[in-house]
Amino acid sequence: MKKKKKYTLRKLINDVHLWLGLGSGIILFLVCLSGTILAFEHEIKAAFSQNLVVEPSGEKLNIEELKTTLAKTHKGILTSITIPEKSNEPYTFTIKENPRERRGTNLQVNPYTAETLIPEANPADAFCFFFFKMHRWLLLDSAIGRPIVGVATILFLILSITGLVLWFPKKLKWKNLKSGFKIKTKANWKRVNHDLHNTLGFYALIFIVIMGITGLCWSFESYKNGLSDLIGAEIFNRSSPKFDYEENTNDITASLAEVITTVNATLDYPGELSVNLPGERSAYYSIRKYNASNFSPVTYDAVYISKAGAVLGVEKFSEKPFNVQVASLIRPIHTGEVYGFFSKLIYFIACLIATSLPVTGTLIWLNKMKKKKK
Repeated sequence: MKKKKKYTLRKLINDVHLWLGLGSGIILFLVCLSGTILAFEHEIKAAFSQNLVVEPSGEKLNIEELKTTLAKTHKGILTSITIPEKSNEPYTFTIKENPRERRGTNLQVNPYTAETLIPEANPADAFCFFFFKMHRWLLLDSAIGRPIVGVATILFLILSITGLVLWFPKKLKWKNLKSGFKIKTKANWKRVNHDLHNTLGFYALIFIVIMGITGLCWSFESYKNGLSDLIGAEIFNRSSPKFDYEENTNDITASLAEVITTVNATLDYPGELSVNLPGERSAYYSIRKYNASNFSPVTYDAVYISKAGAVLGVEKFSEKPFNVQVASLIRPIHTGEVYGFFSKLIYFIACLIATSLPVTGTLIWLNKMKKKKK
């Protein structure tokens, strides 16, 4: 009689990897496929959008003139203004017709003529939103889809860890180890499929883990709060800073143009300005400036200015503690935008590999089942 093989720890890890992969494969395929497409969401939209180019002619109109002209043609409350670095791009004015609106309406304005530019409908918006809903909620109601995606993400993290353990050969010798770094393209298709799963999964592992750890922040509030406590800084912190000052009603109120001049003098470098006007959330100007020569296109410095024009505070990203920097970059770390096109390309490839893993893994299992039947 043949002795039964012992059920080893490696066999247990293999079974966990196998059955979790088969059970969550379809969901992970859809989430990773949509993530692959969304890696270049902005580029896809830009490719199909009307390019609103402004022809520079003379001097730009004063920001107060633009604001006054816009108030005559559009009803509502002006909440923010985005001033691009390039002279041939329009300004963006955000207006809320109802204070309860979350984002308001964005109006593209020619800074030389005060003309409102109306872009054509972008067909890529619906395309990208479809995959956004798939990525976040599997096209289901958010209350149902969000936790399903969250659980699938946890399973993917477990699959990544067990997959790394299984990637290492039983005997740790370089001869055995080096085969895990390459794909034998001249072998039969079963071996090629195995190498695609094993080798590509290894190379994409670190990025899959990063995407998984950060992605869970959108699925579970308790996880987000726990990660915030672990980091020591709040993730998705949208609160306005508190300043100990009193606004004197007798003081002369600074004009918007003066506020912008103060910001550019405080942060003396070229870059896009995003000006949030005083409102219900804060009684002061909150201005972000993105340094055009910065290592990351998503980091910014902030200046807070009172209605009278006094600088209340300056926050430079480079001077923030490391944990605060990480907490503020969770979204671009998850999407790959943190280093611009370079990091997005890496994330695109990693996501493409992640999309293939459920397929190659299922094929490996089917091939083994055929062997057993024979």
